[in-house]
Amino acid sequence: MSTPRTLRPPDGVRRVTVDTARGPFAALEATPASGVAERQPALLIPGYTGSKEDFLPVLGPLAQAGRRVIAIDMRGQYESPAAADADGYRLPALAADVAMIADMLTGADGPAAAGGQDRIHLLGHSFGGLVARELLLAQTAQIGSLTMMSSGPGALTGPRAAVLRAVLAELEPVRPDGLAHEVKRLWDTQLEPAAIADGIPADVIDFLRTRMLRSCPTGLWSMGHGLLGCPDRTPALATLGAPLLVVYGENDDAWAPSIQDEMARQLSAQRVCIPGAAHSPAVEAPATVASTLTTFWNSVENTR
Repeated sequence: MSTPRTLRPPDGVRRVTVDTARGPFAALEATPASGVAERQPALLIPGYTGSKEDFLPVLGPLAQAGRRVIAIDMRGQYESPAAADADGYRLPALAADVAMIADMLTGADGPAAAGGQDRIHLLGHSFGGLVARELLLAQTAQIGSLTMMSSGPGALTGPRAAVLRAVLAELEPVRPDGLAHEVKRLWDTQLEPAAIADGIPADVIDFLRTRMLRSCPTGLWSMGHGLLGCPDRTPALATLGAPLLVVYGENDDAWAPSIQDEMARQLSAQRVCIPGAAHSPAVEAPATVASTLTTFWNSVENTR
């Protein structure tokens, strides 16, 4: 899981709720400290077991470049309400949620919340990248660019895939109404001891515990299976001709850097490898990530 190093919101970042026809979604919003947001807005989607707080270190710098930036909890993650059933956590359903959020932020549906801009920059981290890709393929929102950060062409690979399979194997025999108890057991017996051993500060561990236990257990189960069974849709994405950026840490232990590099090649996408980072570059190298994203988004807008 992504582990924030601090939980203090930067200046200019506030907690908001994005209300859509598909329900409310918890979010963090960052806007320029002075002046107006002249650039096109950006929408950031967290990964599996993640939340909007995973982007705290980059929200301020991204906004100071002149744009409104929104980081969300997807349905069933942390502070966003759960779906009615497991189908609500499949990639098409999650992508439909994000499409509705994007429309609200750009004024394409309802109030012109982002000053009337008709396109939005979309970034998905890890599993969020698969959701963002699904949205772009569905062409149900006005997307200006797509950034896949620490995300791959299909199903999760590497050591993290083995860990996830083991976790799901423990959940499989459990009745749906017992999933919450089993998730708490996994936290108490595995995840929290590991966090303590890693020297994570107590307040961050408290947050990670709250986030895990408030997230919908059915969502954790369903999204986990989606992460392990996602097909490779790189060829379909390559046909769209959309501005694409693939960014990852040089020490990523989810999808190997070589896999993400090959995906970028097939997509004719810009590619940036973040030195010293692993699977959560926004936490591990926020200054580099913010600079990389701002440069990419500005170039897309200037070209258009």
